[in-house]
Amino acid sequence: MEKPLTQHIREDKRPLSLKEYEQVGGYEAVRKVMKGMSPKSVQDLVKESNLRGRGGAGFATGLKWSFVPMDAPKPKYLIANADEMEPGTFKDRILLESTPHQLIEGMILSAYAIQADQSFVFLRWAYKTAAHAINKAIHEAYDAGYLGKNILGSGYDLDMHLHTGVGRYMCGEETALLNSLEGKRATPRAKPPFPQISGLFGKPTIVNNVETLCCIPHIVNKGAAWFQGLSLTKDAGTKIFGISGKVKKPGAWELPMGITMRELIDEYGGGMQDGVKFRGALPGGASVDFLVEEHLDVKLDYTNVAAAGSRLGTGTLIILDDKTCPVGFVQNMEHFFAQESCGFCTPCREGLPWVAKILASIDEGKGREEDLRLLDFHTTYLGPGNTFCALAPGAMAPLQSALKYFKDDFEKHVHDQKCPWK
Repeated sequence: MEKPLTQHIREDKRPLSLKEYEQVGGYEAVRKVMKGMSPKSVQDLVKESNLRGRGGAGFATGLKWSFVPMDAPKPKYLIANADEMEPGTFKDRILLESTPHQLIEGMILSAYAIQADQSFVFLRWAYKTAAHAINKAIHEAYDAGYLGKNILGSGYDLDMHLHTGVGRYMCGEETALLNSLEGKRATPRAKPPFPQISGLFGKPTIVNNVETLCCIPHIVNKGAAWFQGLSLTKDAGTKIFGISGKVKKPGAWELPMGITMRELIDEYGGGMQDGVKFRGALPGGASVDFLVEEHLDVKLDYTNVAAAGSRLGTGTLIILDDKTCPVGFVQNMEHFFAQESCGFCTPCREGLPWVAKILASIDEGKGREEDLRLLDFHTTYLGPGNTFCALAPGAMAPLQSALKYFKDDFEKHVHDQKCPWK
């Protein structure tokens, strides 16, 4: 089983130096591109590979790049979204801390494909170890001629900067990230215009996830067909899948796209801990719908998970077991989303705290019958199309699916005026 993204990660997780990275083939893709590949040929190669964004939405990477006007005056920007504040998600951290040069190489190639001359790594403030590794790697890349003026004699120029955010979940939304990077409040922007046309400081901008960018050097080196062949389904490549919750071996693993949830839990997570049973899982962080026992054999890719009624998202499972209260489980998440609302639009600003308070009341044994109707109301009116961005609809995903699959638990809380798990 090939693991291009994680194959050179050491057991002690120490990052590879520039020399060590070059010894295992690092920057060969940059040398290949700078010797004669055109920006369009890089774009076409990534399109052909069927690489989809690994940040959650799963949008086609090459197609996203193609929206950037190639004849637009510079500056143009390429940004790595390394904010990673989705609950239960820790996949990018592994890459940032252990293989920073892989990210930098992916950013150089991606920036070249859209002819960007400025690039930023927008990093979550709490990732101190990653910040040190990335900063050191950027300096090494400059010294080696992979960044700066006239890269490897190609005539192409690219500068790269590390920017640590202030720690807001909203910065995971690309236009809010751009506002934050400009020194403004992290609120989402209206679309159109889209960032590919008018992004950072009003200039063409591409924002890609860390894992997405780390795939690019391998696609350039080995080709689109190779990348497609890594997967078990049509959604190409490998994916860093993770598990948190009451499994025997929580963690993260690079695996072929399309493995089943059962395989991930049993073979890699070691199965459920002794004395607990699987009830459900959020397959891609907190802002997706529950999958339950009937979905254990669903193939984990963007297409099949969507067909099952959820989203692959970040590919990091949060497990619900039979010894954990589903009401309290969901309430904890809704409290998080309420705190992280930017407050820009009324439904999200007012609705999410209301939802969190209702769930807390039910969990404390003070729920009423009408509370369940109010929760149903919110899942509709905070859903897609009713808010300015996707934060509130994402927050409603675990709630609406919990009300569907675990409704008896909610009703029992209300009828018995207590939480059965307390």
